[in-house]
Amino acid sequence: MRLLNRCNPRKLVLILSVGIAAFAPLAASAAKAPSAGAQMEFGVQMAKRGLWSEALFRFKQAEKLQPDDAKTLNNLAVAYEAVGQFEEALEYYQKALRASPSSRDLKKNYSRFVEFYQGFKPEGEEPAADGTSSDEGSETGRA
Repeated sequence: MRLLNRCNPRKLVLILSVGIAAFAPLAASAAKAPSAGAQMEFGVQMAKRGLWSEALFRFKQAEKLQPDDAKTLNNLAVAYEAVGQFEEALEYYQKALRASPSSRDLKKNYSRFVEFYQGFKPEGEEPAADGTSSDEGSETGRA
């Protein structure tokens, strides 16, 4: 309190004004909810840095705002794959393919994932090329 008594009132007002001005944009951005696009952009930046858990969190936030967006679903699939959650990755690739069946990039990502996933899939389940799961018996062709 003594410091305030010794401080010139004009300097004090100037210091407080600068401090408030510096934090005002932060307060304004905190007051409004981030858009799906902002969440996606931040998630991509985190993924580029290898911070996949944060990227996954951001992509989930974007999904809440636009649940049927193929890019969001694709990014979720890639993030789940990166953190080793292959079942979730498969689920999100399939959702993304249903949302945008003609996307060449998505088909390429899914195809690459399926090739990799063959060694990790649950017993008896095989991802199909069309983005659906095939439980057709392993007995096919056996006597």
